Amino acid sequence: MIKLGPASVEMRAMSEDDIFSSRLKLLIIMAKAYLRDCPLGNYRKKAIIENANHVFYHSLHLVSESSALKDNGFEPQADIVSKGKTSEEHLFHQRVQLLAVMAKALAEDRLRGHFRKKALTDNLNKICETLIFKFQIRDVNFLKVA
Repeated sequence: MIKLGPASVEMRAMSEDDIFSSRLKLLIIMAKAYLRDCPLGNYRKKAIIENANHVFYHSLHLVSESSALKDNGFEPQADIVSKGKTSEEHLFHQRVQLLAVMAKALAEDRLRGHFRKKALTDNLNKICETLIFKFQIRDVNFLKVA
């Protein structure tokens, strides 16, 4: 049997940020599927709610952690290079939190109407634009499987 992918020694344990990133991507996919009128069964609704809760609270924790570090005088290395980055990150996390709230609403059948769906679409587009814009080639080592 041929084993594809990195050797076991090259792999690292998943961090909370890895899980956050994966859940955020899954939430984006599920929200886009909803906008394309894919059916939502009970299992999918529960998965959306669980992922939305995790993404919301982890994003909230990241924002509060970075602001607490800044209040204590500790500035991450990236902030020294670019002062505008903190406001961009804060805006990104606000959008992620909004996505989580909207996803939970769509799973509970409370996201109805043209304007709410348009707001969800706009928010998804902005989040995806940010994720693509900040894309780094070193983040895709897992694609070397094929």
